Amino acid sequence: MAHGSADAGVFTPQSTFYEQGRFGRLFPTLAPFSADTPTVRRALMELGKPGGIMDAQDGTDPVALIVDPTQSAHNPNNPDLTAGMTFLGQFLDHDMTFDPTSSLARRQDPESIRNFRIPALDLDSVYGGGPGVSPFLYDHAVDGGATSFLVESIPGSDAVSLGGTRTDLPRNAQNVALIGDPRNDENLIVSQLHLAMLRFHNRVVADVKADLGTVLTVEEVFAEAQRIVRWHYQWMVLHEFLPKTVGAQTATDVLTHGRKFYQWRNDPYIPVEFSVAAYRFGHSQVRPSYRANFGTSATDASQQFFALIFDHTVPGGTADPADLRGGCRAPRRFVDWQTFFDFGDGRARPNKRIDVTLSSPLFALMGQATGTPVSLAQRNLLRALTMKLPSGQAVAKAMSLPVLAPGDLADLAPLHLDLRTPLWFYILREAEVVAQGRHLGPVGGRIVAEVFLGLVEGDADSYLAQDPGWTPTYGTGADFTVVDLLTAAGVVATF
Repeated sequence: MAHGSADAGVFTPQSTFYEQGRFGRLFPTLAPFSADTPTVRRALMELGKPGGIMDAQDGTDPVALIVDPTQSAHNPNNPDLTAGMTFLGQFLDHDMTFDPTSSLARRQDPESIRNFRIPALDLDSVYGGGPGVSPFLYDHAVDGGATSFLVESIPGSDAVSLGGTRTDLPRNAQNVALIGDPRNDENLIVSQLHLAMLRFHNRVVADVKADLGTVLTVEEVFAEAQRIVRWHYQWMVLHEFLPKTVGAQTATDVLTHGRKFYQWRNDPYIPVEFSVAAYRFGHSQVRPSYRANFGTSATDASQQFFALIFDHTVPGGTADPADLRGGCRAPRRFVDWQTFFDFGDGRARPNKRIDVTLSSPLFALMGQATGTPVSLAQRNLLRALTMKLPSGQAVAKAMSLPVLAPGDLADLAPLHLDLRTPLWFYILREAEVVAQGRHLGPVGGRIVAEVFLGLVEGDADSYLAQDPGWTPTYGTGADFTVVDLLTAAGVVATF
């Protein structure tokens, strides 16, 4: 059955029994924010429509959208988060969840939906089934494909790059990326972040060989490198991504005093309050355009690669489209990370604030099934309806957290969504009102923090389970950040 083509009359009953690999609910006793009626669907479509109140109505000049402050008047920048944190968040999402089966047209019980990702921060989106099960991911010129990932050079990149020859994900003859999760080639930035993880693993393999290669088999080298990479990754998530995303106060409280709401019976599951609402905050952070790289000049913008994140007017099927879509290889399609993360050189750009405004390219998504919305906002709002999520107000009360004042949601009154607000919209507005859009508010932040901590605590192979006193070795001062990861991976060109 094609995505979105299910019979609207199909009903799957709600369940509260959670098993490994399934979605579930944090608050199974809370009623849905609304009945699924044509009137409500029309209201949600109106709320999330192109040109509506959630559309920033950005311009189309990718350079001006970055350098002209007036172009950000309705889509303000976030002074606390750099542009790359958006894509790190996307990478993490793909590591935790993969649901290719659910429909926007029918009501869903999350227990009935299979999560094709193991609900853990274990990089299965990168490692696949390992060298034995996913041999196409690994470099058979090194240890017979038993230890290291395959990466490939980009032909011609040395002529358009200050940093020499650049690398790309491995691809087949039709430019399909050979990776553990195809979604990590949705856009250029996340694909290059996936590449960085491959190269970081390869760096660790080389170091393990240098230290222990005389006493370990190649299978043991791979297992030890994988453990080291996973633990550094988990540390980075809990100690960098989480505080910046949910706010230092919420992160410290959850990491210090533990979880209150995210519990499970057997193994961790993915709550739909997280996957369908709270963790979709990142959609609000996406910029309409980015500087992908510096090209042949660190100072001349005309020699650099600026582009919209997506441009539905650009035809598909070309090797080097004018936007930043994935699935392509061309000399200029690489990333200079100084734009995306803070290396202390003043070149990093901010992402957008967490609020109810989304960049305009997200209202014209490409590649959606016929007859389904192309607006990401509409898709998110309908997903909350089909998954029968409770209102933001109900969740706030269940968590004994402050509820937004009626005036904070007055713009929803004409749609009759102001008193029982879809959780995703509520969490975006909460961040806007409580934290000026710099990080998530109390409800959204606590959900995200508890799920991240729970997934690491629930993984028997994580550093918290195996060695809670462990500290990173690939970083500085017993810490490890995404800048450290990129540096260790050797993907940061210097100029």
